[in-house]
Amino acid sequence: MHKLLVEFIGTFFLVFTVGATIRAAAPLAPLAIGAVLMVMVYAGGHISGGHYNPAVTVAALVRRRIGAAEAAGYWAAQLSAGLLAAVVAGATISASPVHTVAPRGHGMTSALIVEFLFTFALAYVVLNVATSKDHPHNSFYGLAISFTVVVGAVSVGDISGGAFNPAVVVGGAAMGLLGWSTLTYLVPELIGAVAAGLVFRALNPADR
Repeated sequence: MHKLLVEFIGTFFLVFTVGATIRAAAPLAPLAIGAVLMVMVYAGGHISGGHYNPAVTVAALVRRRIGAAEAAGYWAAQLSAGLLAAVVAGATISASPVHTVAPRGHGMTSALIVEFLFTFALAYVVLNVATSKDHPHNSFYGLAISFTVVVGAVSVGDISGGAFNPAVVVGGAAMGLLGWSTLTYLVPELIGAVAAGLVFRALNPADR
């Protein structure tokens, strides 16, 4: 239960920050989102691993860092936190005119590709800096993970909205920041997570 509570808290603040900064049209939204992920990873990483993202949990499951039953609990905590964050952000943050991200046609194809790429990158970084036996006591993992999100948000945010996280997709759709059609992002995000887990295992066959 401690792990699930940590995952709930971290995911809540991540999705709430996404909603708050975008609804308020904050110019430094990508940096704020990356920063809240960083501090939550440092705050709870020693307890739950600091996933705050169902796709990262999938990658950890494929990498054999977490069992299926525990992963299911993580997913429930993360998705419910994302939905609660959407409700709280909608009730407390006055919205500036926000363009709902709802790509169509070729735009949707591009969005699906970049969501795959940066979810893969995020999960790949998490596995290597936070679960590798070669970095048992490092102090840089939170920065590496958070800046992966910042890079993705800045470079492809205008294409897909820069979710890279099923909890962000669900919460973003509930807030009206993402169109409900973006639920299709869940497919490439989960494929990217599985790919990251498999690549980690291929590159680190002795790391169990």
